[in-house]
Amino acid sequence: MKKVRLVTDGACKGNPGPGGWAAILIYGPHRKELVGSEPHTTNNRMELKAAIEGLRALKEPCEVEIVTDSEYLKKGVTEWLPRWKRTGWATASRQSVRNQDLWRELDELSQRHRTRWIWTRGHADDPDNLRADELASRAAAEIASRAKMTAQEKRG
Repeated sequence: MKKVRLVTDGACKGNPGPGGWAAILIYGPHRKELVGSEPHTTNNRMELKAAIEGLRALKEPCEVEIVTDSEYLKKGVTEWLPRWKRTGWATASRQSVRNQDLWRELDELSQRHRTRWIWTRGHADDPDNLRADELASRAAAEIASRAKMTAQEKRG
C-alpha cells in the first residue's frame, strides 16, 4: 500500500464569504497541489473540502497521513464523527450536524484508505502547511476579487 502525505488547508475572506481550499499530496519525490474556491462559504467548509478533494484525487487505496491545522477537522473526524453516525447525525444538543453533506462525503472517502490524522500549528514551521495556507488564501482572494469585479460591472 502506497504511503501518501496529504497536507490540507482552507481559507475564507470573511466568514462566511469567498473561500479557498488547498490540498498537497506527497508521495516519495512526487508532489501534486490541488486548489479550489467557492464564492460564498465558511472556513470550516473549506477545511473539509480540502481533505475531501485530496482523498478523492487518490486513484487507489493508500496509507494516508493527513496533516491539518484545523482542530475542527481533526476532532470532527477522530472524535465527533463516530458519535454523529451513531446518533443519526445529531450533536450532543440534538441539533443537526453542520456541514453534514461534507462530513458524510469525507467519511465515505476515508473508508477507502488507511488514514492517520495529524494536527499541526498553523502558520508555524511546517513548510507544506505554509504552502497549503498560501494556496488556499490565494484562491479565496482570487474568487473575492472576481466577485468584486462582477459586482462593479453590474453597477455599470
